[in-house]
Amino acid sequence: MITPLDIENKKFSKQVMHGYNVDEVDEFLDEVLLDYEKNYKMATELSKKVEELTNSLEHYKTIENTLQNTLVMAQTTADEVKSVAKQQADQILIEAKSNAQKALDELSQEVRMKQMALDDVKKQFDIYKAKMESLLISQLELLKGCNED
Repeated sequence: MITPLDIENKKFSKQVMHGYNVDEVDEFLDEVLLDYEKNYKMATELSKKVEELTNSLEHYKTIENTLQNTLVMAQTTADEVKSVAKQQADQILIEAKSNAQKALDELSQEVRMKQMALDDVKKQFDIYKAKMESLLISQLELLKGCNED
């Protein structure tokens, strides 16, 4: 690539006949040199800017990849936590049903025991009633026998 210094130091051989006017060529070269220096500086600055932007882009791509990986890990962790929570909830539900069934069975057993006790009391009452009735009949017979005497 031609640098501004190359343009500034460029010398042309002079021809006696049909040559260019040296002053016009020098003036034109000065104008070209100024424009070329501006363009050269701008191209250098833009090249640096492109390099900086490329580095920034790489940095942001790295951040994006890190964020994507973090999101994937967070989603995986959330799914695992959700799964564990569901398993725990299911286990709690199973235990609650088991405890409820056990309590129901115990209450049913207690009701049966109370019913049996009630039946026993009824039988004892019927026996007591029959004995009392028999006693009263025998006492009545005894009284009737005393009245007749």
